Amino acid sequence: MYNVTTLPNGLRVATAEMPCMESVALGLWIGVGGRCENKQQSGISHFIEHLLFKGTRRRSARQISQTVEGIGGYLNAFTGEEHTCYYAKASHRHFATLLDVLADMYSHPRFAAADIRKERGVIKEELLMYRDQPDHHAQELLTDTLWPNQPLGRPLTGSVESLDAIHRAGVLAFKNRNYTAANTVVAVAGHCQHDFVVERVGRALSSHPHGQRMRWTDAQDDQRAPRLRFLSKNVEQTHLALGIRGFSRHDDRRFAAKLLSVILGENMSSRLFQVIREQHGLAYSIQSAGSYFSDTGAFLVSAGLDTKRLPRALTLILRELKKTTQEPPGVAELKRAKDYAIGQMRLGLESTSNQMLWIGEHLMAYGFIPAPDEIERRLETVTAADVKAVASALFRNRGLNVALITPRKDEAVVRDLLTFA
Repeated sequence: MYNVTTLPNGLRVATAEMPCMESVALGLWIGVGGRCENKQQSGISHFIEHLLFKGTRRRSARQISQTVEGIGGYLNAFTGEEHTCYYAKASHRHFATLLDVLADMYSHPRFAAADIRKERGVIKEELLMYRDQPDHHAQELLTDTLWPNQPLGRPLTGSVESLDAIHRAGVLAFKNRNYTAANTVVAVAGHCQHDFVVERVGRALSSHPHGQRMRWTDAQDDQRAPRLRFLSKNVEQTHLALGIRGFSRHDDRRFAAKLLSVILGENMSSRLFQVIREQHGLAYSIQSAGSYFSDTGAFLVSAGLDTKRLPRALTLILRELKKTTQEPPGVAELKRAKDYAIGQMRLGLESTSNQMLWIGEHLMAYGFIPAPDEIERRLETVTAADVKAVASALFRNRGLNVALITPRKDEAVVRDLLTFA
């Protein structure tokens, strides 16, 4: 189902051929993100993502969007901790147009000084917008608590101070150092043929310099006791973000950790949803998730809670996590978790966009693209004992981190609750 070809300059081209689909999704992935930045240049990867939409030698910003939207398609991008992706989707009849626009943005951005000044202000507004969203702000506080004083802990948007320090010379140097062929993957999914895609990508990008793949410093972990970030603010409800340092994307325990997350909080049947919302009415929403990087990861829980009953809610959440370390899930519960995880994966991969994300993310992260059948097999082999062992490895007092945005003032009361005992 998946094919990969490496061009002579080191750029990799990956496809998922879905001949029955009308659409084609194209993603241009670069192995650079927030954890590749020092403190002074924090946010520069995200800044460059914005700037690539501001115009090239051939197209203005308006012409970039009109070219894709004018064929009924869409164009967007995102910056992560380890990758940046520019992507577009349209009818397969317009593949050449999508590739031409993305290759033009990638190879010939204008980086006009006026655009840099203007976009600096736009990103500052984006930063302030996120600060006005307490659930997002709580996640940023948690990230800083999980990985303090290191790149993984900083917001991808940067800070006002770091944004003010970003200028054209630095943008050019960072882009030229990291946007290299060896550090780039072109991922295409949908109505396409691999050989045709390779030939067209070769025409568009074969002259791009080889360069090197990006490397970064491993995350540091010196936590020895629970940590609390408590922000008292006039909000309508308390926003909780809980995180525990977990496993990297290369750790085989991630499959058991995925099922643990499903059991605890990935759907309405989950333990946390049933206890916190259905039994006690303490929250409208509560969910868990895993976060995975090349060398580390985290198990996450987030919720919007009834402020007056925050101590009760936090106690119940920690109690439910603790229960998973004491006895394994039952046969029926584990089967439901496996069926849910596998079903969600299979349904998601019916989309050309999600197939493009699948092949791009995996090729960038692992150097190969696993078949969904292999992921299903790995999930099916997880035992109840494996889930219990992963829970025991995760849910320990020394690794507990909590961020709260709440109108309450009693930080000491909350701090005393931070225990799995």
